[in-house]
Amino acid sequence: MSGLDELDRPGTPESPGAGGAVGAVGAVGTPGTQGAAAGAGARAGAGAGPEGQRPTASRRGAADPVKALMHRHRELCERAVDPLEIAAGLEAHGVTDRTAARFRHRDVFSLAEEMYARVPRDGEAPPPAAAAPAPRPRLDRALLTLLPGVLCAAAVTGVRLTHGRTCLLVAAAGVLAVTLALRAVLRRGPLSPHRGAHPGPHRTDAWTCWLLGYAALGDSLLRAAVAGGPDGLPDGTADGPWPFAAAPLLTLTLACAPAAWSAHLLAVRARRRLDTSRGLEEFAASVQPLVLGTFALFLCALAALTPLSAEVLGEPAAYGHTLALGALLFLARLLTVHGFTQVPAVALGAAGAAEMLAPATVFASRLPGCGFLATPVEGLVAASGPAGVPSLVCGAAALTLLVHATRTLTRASAHAPTDQPC
Repeated sequence: MSGLDELDRPGTPESPGAGGAVGAVGAVGTPGTQGAAAGAGARAGAGAGPEGQRPTASRRGAADPVKALMHRHRELCERAVDPLEIAAGLEAHGVTDRTAARFRHRDVFSLAEEMYARVPRDGEAPPPAAAAPAPRPRLDRALLTLLPGVLCAAAVTGVRLTHGRTCLLVAAAGVLAVTLALRAVLRRGPLSPHRGAHPGPHRTDAWTCWLLGYAALGDSLLRAAVAGGPDGLPDGTADGPWPFAAAPLLTLTLACAPAAWSAHLLAVRARRRLDTSRGLEEFAASVQPLVLGTFALFLCALAALTPLSAEVLGEPAAYGHTLALGALLFLARLLTVHGFTQVPAVALGAAGAAEMLAPATVFASRLPGCGFLATPVEGLVAASGPAGVPSLVCGAAALTLLVHATRTLTRASAHAPTDQPC
């Protein structure tokens, strides 16, 4: 919003056109104040000087802050079919109710109504455009969301059926294939950033890989560390000195499909609410249950996949860890899709750092005089097992993102088609 501060200041006492700016805003603000503003301008003009003349017209046009704002967002105003679309565009560019108050309006929607009314049009205002039909899910995109889970299942099967160097090669090929499939899912379809959403400089790839790696090896490492181990390196099996848990990874890769379908459902329904709502508050109130419902729908699908994957692989179902991590990754991606990247990056980083700190404190407690460092982790492991640490950490981070999502994904700017800055 560079330059917006200069536009949203109606005028200062030091500026030569301050009085004209206030009069201009009052004249275009509420209709009931136009007569008073005109009378005040007439009285001021009568006593302007000995000749009774004052260049009010030129000053008023130059100091009209709403007109300057309309000029800055000219393309947005011209293509808008209703005031709500202008309000969504202003909100996307950082205009808040506090900013609108500087233009003598109670909120952004009131400011957008004036801007929409002042747009010059030939003849009568065009009728509101009919809501665009919802895009149908494409078959290739739907099959693409199933690819990570299928490749993960094939990789786990290959690792369990091979030994030695062949097992390592199969594992490396499986990791590469699943990574490429996930990359394709996150770049195409509902889980890819919307057009016009600016991802920003915040990267979450490293912390996401760490969280997934901890889901496979972290619980067994923490259990072995508390018991005085580990006595060896992981060998990719479930009965080795450092067991490998494949069920959480299979569950999360299979959950790419319901995650993409839930994100598509949210986008379609939110756009439909945006077409039918008459104000920003009405839109926010109607979309908040939709956001919570979409999150609950994904959690139900994830809860169904967790025991299924564990039963197929013959491993215990880690409900707490898998559900908490799945919820965290889904909310982080949902926010990233709509252009909100900073808070998800912080949440993922904090969760990953906490998981890294848990076994580190256990190992550090083996140093002389440092036994107290492992007391919190050992107490939590004794109470709820090794899975209690990631469940608590990822659950807290997911709850934080859920609260943030109910505040940001209910904005009209998160779903409005603002492809280019005005």
